[in-house]
Amino acid sequence: MHELSLCHAIAGVVRPYAAGRRVDVVRVQIGALRQVVPDSLSFCWTLVRDHESMPEAELELEFVAAEVSCHSCGQHSEIASRWTVSCPQCESADVEIVRGNEFLVTSLDVT
Repeated sequence: MHELSLCHAIAGVVRPYAAGRRVDVVRVQIGALRQVVPDSLSFCWTLVRDHESMPEAELELEFVAAEVSCHSCGQHSEIASRWTVSCPQCESADVEIVRGNEFLVTSLDVT
């Protein structure tokens, strides 16, 4: 379960910014291509936040759809599958991923 290590990484980012203050909310952006199981990430966060002295910190997840830019037909499209990365317009595999790889702590609420 790599979600546990992801939660430790999130806590490692949050800790210096919180600077000893109480953390109420941690917002994280997750791209569709990251292969993260949201329920597992949320569960692991409840374990990690207690260990990291952030017992009240809630994890808010924002999901980012995957998008590609096709070099063959020039279209910019959202893709539905995380297993096949190709242009939904012309089916070319000559694409550049422009969104969907995100894994970012975007903001914190601290008091």
